[in-house]
Amino acid sequence: MNSELVLRNMTRAEIDELVEWAALEGWNPGLHDADAYWATDPEAFIAAELQGELIGGGAITAYGVDFGFMGFFIVRPEHRGKGYGNALWLARRDRLKARLRPGASIGMDGVFDMEPYYARGGFVRAHRDLRYSGNIASVLTQGQGDGIEVLPIDRIPFDDVRDYDRRCFPSNRDKFLHAWMVLPESLALAAHRHGRLCGYGVIRRCRDGCRIGPLFADDQAVALSLLSELSAFAGHSLIYIDVPENNPEALALVKALEMEEVFGCARMYLGPFPDLEHRRVFGVTTLELG
Repeated sequence: MNSELVLRNMTRAEIDELVEWAALEGWNPGLHDADAYWATDPEAFIAAELQGELIGGGAITAYGVDFGFMGFFIVRPEHRGKGYGNALWLARRDRLKARLRPGASIGMDGVFDMEPYYARGGFVRAHRDLRYSGNIASVLTQGQGDGIEVLPIDRIPFDDVRDYDRRCFPSNRDKFLHAWMVLPESLALAAHRHGRLCGYGVIRRCRDGCRIGPLFADDQAVALSLLSELSAFAGHSLIYIDVPENNPEALALVKALEMEEVFGCARMYLGPFPDLEHRRVFGVTTLELG
């Protein structure tokens, strides 16, 4: 049998296998995340194969040619420390660069222990994304803020949602949004104030509780209104949300809701940092696809 590492595109079934590994690592993937991942960019998933066995994989999602995101990087524990992960990571980085225009930004969320390794690969920390969890139904009174109307997102023209999303994400991601907003066992809501869209959020069921992402809002009042309605979907289950440290209002909100910090990653970029309206990002969409 061939003892050399083979790097190739993943099949759809192999993404489900990768999701299972992620669950064993405690990443708490959404129950239907893989469907949206595949719909967004089927060419993004790179498999590492050794002697005919899948031993690792990761995503190199291209949003057009202007922005890419590296995520979902995992190698089976018994194959770690042997250089396979390094070969996979470098190949993914270089393949993604080749899919984008020269000089395009590439983002990733890396665990803090691996930050020096990613830095050697050219990535620079922008800020931290901190995961908070809590049963906020016990401390949150359901209801909408003054002048804020929260409604199902399908009542909002898609172009309006896409345009709002673009203020908070480095590129248009129509395929992703079309898939993400209609995932089974999820709820997507939009907020209106004074006749215009002022935020939106999605909550989905996961292996443990529910995760919110994205949560984009004009201000804390809008974010709180969305959280109030989204929390009803979770009931008394734990809610998880990844909060960017560079939005002080977002951090203040989760602390006011008595949520607990349970995990964190460094948001890093290869190339220029994207120009985003960070004050509107109360919860990042996903650590796997950006």
